[in-house]
Amino acid sequence: QVQLVESGGGLVQSGGSLGLSCAASGSISSNNAMGWYRQAPGKQRELVALIGSSGTIDYADAVKGRFTISRGDAKSTVLLQMNSLKPEDTAVYYCRYTDIWGRQYWGQGTQVTVSS
Repeated sequence: QVQLVESGGGLVQSGGSLGLSCAASGSISSNNAMGWYRQAPGKQRELVALIGSSGTIDYADAVKGRFTISRGDAKSTVLLQMNSLKPEDTAVYYCRYTDIWGRQYWGQGTQVTVSS
C-alpha cells in the first residue's frame, strides 16, 4: 500500500506564488512516476504536471512557463512550484503516484485558491 501526503495549499492573490509538496510512503520505489492533477468545482480532474521514472516532465498547456515540477531530496517526494497564479488555477490539487505495476495512488488533495 502507498500513502501520499500533500501540503502547501492555501489562499494567494492573483500573480502570487505557492509551493506544493507530496511525500509518498509505504510500498514505494524511488523515482517512480509522480504527478499533480487538479479539479475545479464542476470540472473533471485534469493533469497539471507529471515527472516520469526516467525524469521526463510534461506540463499542461495552461501552466507551462508558470509551474515547475521537481523531485525533492527524497526521491519519493514531488514538488510543484506555482508562480504567476491566476484565478483559473483555483482548484483542489491532487498528487498521484504510479507503482512499478502501473497502479495509481492518490493523495487527499489540497485546496489552492487564487483571488482576483
